Amino acid sequence: MSAWAERLGDVGDVVRFDYPYMRAGRRTPDRLPVLVEAHREALADARRGRHGPVILAGKSMGSRVACHVALEEPVDALVCLGYPLRGARGDLRSEVLFALRTPILFVQGTRDPLCPLDALEDVRRRMSAPSTLYRVEGGNHSLEVSVRALRAAGEGQAEVDARTLGAIVAFLRGALERRPPPSTPAPEAGEPSPE
Repeated sequence: MSAWAERLGDVGDVVRFDYPYMRAGRRTPDRLPVLVEAHREALADARRGRHGPVILAGKSMGSRVACHVALEEPVDALVCLGYPLRGARGDLRSEVLFALRTPILFVQGTRDPLCPLDALEDVRRRMSAPSTLYRVEGGNHSLEVSVRALRAAGEGQAEVDARTLGAIVAFLRGALERRPPPSTPAPEAGEPSPE
């Protein structure tokens, strides 16, 4: 996620954070409620002193947790890099996606075993939230394309990543253009209306 945070920094302010298990040096992730609460706290900290649109972007588990946070906190868009649709036991973890109303971009590698694209397309058809899929041809769960495929295409991973970033920027531009204008509080009694 470090490299993607740096790339996304060219688009806007990026605020990174670590989940409690990471800060403690553990390999096993915390339970979902702990992850969601840590993400909400990081979002609240990031919002202090800032104005403007809020986009949650995450990689793998972080993207799934961001979706849960978007159910509880107002955000303008979600960017999921390598969403882990399929759980460790093979079950589809789609419930949160069906509950979303926030515009969402899935950036998925076509070789990602954790997110079979046919299953994701089925989920997207049933979602209420506007969703977009950007396919990284030949990409794995980390959106990396094999050296052989890159050689055959006559390009490097940097070109693949640049196209992917372009797709993210285009999605955000569209999602932010469609968002409703911020509501203006009603004037207090006796105050003139702002004009």
